[in-house]
Amino acid sequence: MADQSGYKNSIDGTPTTNGSNRANKRSVATSDYVLRCLAFATTLVAVIVMAVGKQTKTVPVTLLPNLPPINVEAHAKWQYMSAFVFFMVINIAACVYSALTLILAIANRFGSKGMDLAVILLDIIILSLLFAANGAAAAVGVLGYHGNTHTQWKKVCNVFDSYCHHAAASIILSLVAALMFVLLLALAASRLHKRCL
Repeated sequence: MADQSGYKNSIDGTPTTNGSNRANKRSVATSDYVLRCLAFATTLVAVIVMAVGKQTKTVPVTLLPNLPPINVEAHAKWQYMSAFVFFMVINIAACVYSALTLILAIANRFGSKGMDLAVILLDIIILSLLFAANGAAAAVGVLGYHGNTHTQWKKVCNVFDSYCHHAAASIILSLVAALMFVLLLALAASRLHKRCL
C-alpha cells in the first residue's frame, strides 16, 4: 500500500526508502549533467582564450655593442611552443569528450555497469592528460614570466604581456575543468559505493 507522499509502506507501517532512492539517483544524475556541462564550457573557453591570444611586437635587437639596435617584428603564438600545442590538443579532446558524455548522460545511456566503468576509466584518462597539459603549459608560463638566469633564457612576458595574460587565463580555466573531472570521479565513486551496499 502506498501513502500520498509516494513512499511504499512496509507491514509495520514504516516508510521504505524507495522514493528517497529515486530522488538521490535524480540528484546524482543532475550533478553529473552539471559537472559535465561545466567541464565542456571551461575547456571550450580555455581553447578559445589561448587561440585568440596572439600578439605581435616590434622588438629592438642589438647585434653588436657598437651598432645601434635593429627593430625586428616578433610574433607570439601558441603554435610556437610544443607545450602549448599539447595543452590545446588535450583541452580540445577534453571538450569533445565532455560533450559526448553529456549527450550520453542526457540520453540515459549510462544504465549498464559496463558503460559506467568505461566512462569512469575515460574520465581518469582525461583528468590525467589535463593535469599533464596544465603542468607543461604552466612550466612554460613561469619561464615566460621570470626567465631562467642559469640557462640565459630571458623573460618574454614583459614584451608579450597580452599573450601571457591570455595563456595564464587559459591555464586557470583548464585547471577548473580538471577540478570538474575530479568531482565527477568523486561522484562516480560515491555511486559505486552505494551500489555495493
